[in-house]
Amino acid sequence: MQIEQTQWLPGTGWTKPAVLTDAGLVLVFGGTDLLTEDVLADLQRRYPRALLFGGSTAGEILGAGVYDDSIVATAIRFADTRLHIASQPVPDAAASHAAGQALAARLPREDLAHVLVLTTGLDVNGTELVDGLKSALPEGVDLTGGLTGDGARFQRTLVIADGPPVEHGVAALGLYGSRIRIGHGCLGGWDPFGPDRLITRSRGNVLYELDGHSALDLYKQYLGEHAAQLPASALLFPLALHREGEADAALVRAVLAVNEADQSMTFAGDVPEGQYARMMRANFDRLVEGASGAARQARFGMAESRPQLALLISCVARKLVLAQRIEEEVEGVRDVLGEETVLAGFYSYGEISPYTPTARCELHNQTMTITTLSED
Repeated sequence: MQIEQTQWLPGTGWTKPAVLTDAGLVLVFGGTDLLTEDVLADLQRRYPRALLFGGSTAGEILGAGVYDDSIVATAIRFADTRLHIASQPVPDAAASHAAGQALAARLPREDLAHVLVLTTGLDVNGTELVDGLKSALPEGVDLTGGLTGDGARFQRTLVIADGPPVEHGVAALGLYGSRIRIGHGCLGGWDPFGPDRLITRSRGNVLYELDGHSALDLYKQYLGEHAAQLPASALLFPLALHREGEADAALVRAVLAVNEADQSMTFAGDVPEGQYARMMRANFDRLVEGASGAARQARFGMAESRPQLALLISCVARKLVLAQRIEEEVEGVRDVLGEETVLAGFYSYGEISPYTPTARCELHNQTMTITTLSED
């Protein structure tokens, strides 16, 4: 596997010339307004044999740096691994499960080793999408990826599946062959506070009531002066969901939208009735340690293989909380994986990964997820 990276900046263009012109894949992550057909066509001319796969972001990761309003392109030439890209429209959240099944059916099954999935981040129920994908993929094939972003604007998100950027869609990249080695890790670092509250009324990923009261009103009480900045400010106070007696296996959910008319809150994934929800808040040091812990998980999952590339997908909420310290979480990953591992990725509206190397794949929010790749 050979890798090179370049960055596109407004007014400057690409920072490096293309050398690896026979690359078979280019991962493309960039600001929503920058991912134009003209820029992508220029990138395709630089790497004429490559499949383009990526999407819009809430921040781009290049090496140990974090950027805003740029495009990061990571070109990869595999020695033996084969690739296949598939895409599927998702007209609304209710179509997420069916879209996941249809997308998985478009990936050839023979020798499929791993699937990377990217979906637009505002109009998809990530839980249902992941469940649909898993139900149709071959047993034993892992799945990692994330929901594309749009800064803190929450207006328009895009995916790229070897064509023009599209809204309302999901894309999958299948990696095939016996030489590819994959590891993955996922950790958070948020501290719970306040009591557990029973989810008494919800539908899919829309939450209406906690303990029989308006969930939005309760949220506003906790947010105080931050309530005026909803939904963006809710990223600083995610919910941890768990079944009764299973608090240690909590899933974190982030708010994507609020509806004052029906007092509802829409999350990136399901918030099932009968489960318990608890507020969470940031702990700076634990967020950074969470990123390092995810890197250790991903490296452990590769056994003796040295990671050549690490794809980092971290939540936009972590970026908002860490602010000027944001590069510390990426530097923590670099410290674990080493200088020889190429780092690329983006800040997302949701992360898709098993929580541990042996767990089932889930949609997460507020986590750092890492997928490591190498070829033997």
